[in-house]
Amino acid sequence: MEYVVHVTPAAWKEMKALPGHMRQRVRKAVDDLADEPRPSKSKKLDIPDLPTEVRRLRLDRWRIVYAVSDAEETVDVFAIRKRPPYDYGDLESILKDFPS
Repeated sequence: MEYVVHVTPAAWKEMKALPGHMRQRVRKAVDDLADEPRPSKSKKLDIPDLPTEVRRLRLDRWRIVYAVSDAEETVDVFAIRKRPPYDYGDLESILKDFPS
């Protein structure tokens, strides 16, 4: 089963601002989410009151934050952030407009 991957405008802008070598790796990782939305290097994030599963995928010091909806067979990429300093503090504001 192949999922449809959506990248939000904010995440797309973050992806375009990445250094060249990292941008290519992130693009490939995002494309690969269509075939495997829960790769072994991903981790489920504990987000209450959200009907979809929110995950993060780690690529070196970068994190791809996305949601997986099995019912709709979609993956929504919300953010691409560098850690540290990123600490997921803005996660609620990123997900506030996510449809329930």
